[in-house]
This record gives sequence, structure tokens and C-alpha cells, in this order.
Amino acid sequence: MADDAQHMAQVKQMMKAMWTSGDFGQIAKHMEGEAEKFVARLGLKPGMRVLDVGCGTGNQSIPAARTGAQVTGVDIAPNLLAQAAERAEREGLTVDFREADAEALPFADAEFDVVMSMFAAIFAPRPELVVSELLRVCRPGGLIAMGNWTPDGLVAKQNGIMARFVPPPPGSSNPFDWGDESVVRTRFGDRAEVTCTHRPFIFDLPLAPEEAGEFFRRYLGPMHIVMSRLDDNGKQQLLEALVKMWVGENHGDEGHTVIPSEYLEVHARRK
Repeated sequence: MADDAQHMAQVKQMMKAMWTSGDFGQIAKHMEGEAEKFVARLGLKPGMRVLDVGCGTGNQSIPAARTGAQVTGVDIAPNLLAQAAERAEREGLTVDFREADAEALPFADAEFDVVMSMFAAIFAPRPELVVSELLRVCRPGGLIAMGNWTPDGLVAKQNGIMARFVPPPPGSSNPFDWGDESVVRTRFGDRAEVTCTHRPFIFDLPLAPEEAGEFFRRYLGPMHIVMSRLDDNGKQQLLEALVKMWVGENHGDEGHTVIPSEYLEVHARRK
């Protein structure tokens, strides 16, 4: 048991280092539009208590706060929380941003009307704890909303390429299982009424596909960690594999990267 706890502590430390590396805020800017659509479908009202788990730079927290909801955003990466707080301040919005782990949320039972997590809680290593925590802090009758990358989408393909060079730590779950409707329903079980909808997500970057690969190499924290464990030859091979994927998937032109993908939107109404 002590060895298991030590291993998990190391995994958590690595995950924090992963998301504090690079500057995910630069990537998040290209995801703001879909985050606003995700939040708009929640039907938030003034005064609702809303928790954004894995809030990052505030892509969901900010539009939620615009509705007049009382929003709390948590993340494991303090640098991303700082960017989120700056965004809220610029808009004159009040959001309670704090550092916290999706597997151990520092809140009372049934404290929130809506608990949401878009492309975030899926990366926590123990999904059973994530589900338990999301349900615990949501009031009976409240809504848990998730946006989960699907197993066949672009992000899963990119992660698969990186995993060929540096495998994920032992004991970590596959985050893209969260994009499988049957897996989601099994994880929530009879504790919630679950509806799932596949939503399109277009990666649209004003860059050539070759430049898109470099963009992610520069700003994506997990890629920083993988690159740090490779020699120069390995780094070059990884970058070439990523660029090949981006070129092959591109529906734009030579100077504009447009790649259709999708995610699974989950609405789980807690019983």
C-alpha cells in the first residue's frame, strides 16, 4: 500500500509538472469558441453554484460567470489559474479560482448545482475517484457536464504518437476511454441519468501543418515532458511523426491547418 501511495504521488507530481510546462494558454485560445457553446447548453442562471473542474485558463469559467452564476474553478496548474484570474479581472467578473485535484475536491457534499469539466478531468489517473468526487460535490438533481475527447479523434492520435516514444506511467488510465459512451455509462452506473452527444470540434490554426506541429511542441506541456526524455534523434523523429499526422489530417491549405475532430458531451443528472 505504501508503494502504491508513493507511486501515485509520483504520478501526480509528474502531471502537475506536465501542465505547468509550456504555455497551454496559447493553445486554449483556439478552444474558447467551443467552450462557450458547451457552457451555453448548460442553461445556467444567475445565482447558480457552478464548479469548473480542470478549469485551465478559464475557458468555461469565464462564460459561466457572465451568466451571473457563482463560479468556482479548480486546476492542478497554478500558472493556468493565474491566467484565468487575469481574464476574469479584465472582464470585471468574480470567479473563485483555486488549486485542487479532481480526485480530491476540497468542497462539501452537494455544494454545487452544476459541476463541469471540459477536456480536463479525463486526464486524472483514477477515473473511479473522479466520478465519485464529481457526484459527491453535486447536489441531488444537479447536473454534471463533461466534454471528453473521443478515442479516434485528433488529440487521441497525437497522444498515441507521443506514447510510442515515451509510454505513460504504469497504472495510469487511458483518458480517451472517457470518450466512449459505454464506458461513461458504466462509470456513472445507477448514480445518475446520463445522456451523451457527439459534438464536432474543428482544430483551426492560421498556420501551415508543419508550423502546427511546432506550435504544439512549443506550448503543450505533455509534449514538453516527452521531449525532455528523448535524445536529439528521438526529438526529431517525434516531431516528424507529429508533422506527418498534421499534414495527413489537414483539410485546409498549405498555410492554414483545419482538422475536423469530435468530442463526447456528457450530461449526467445526479439522482
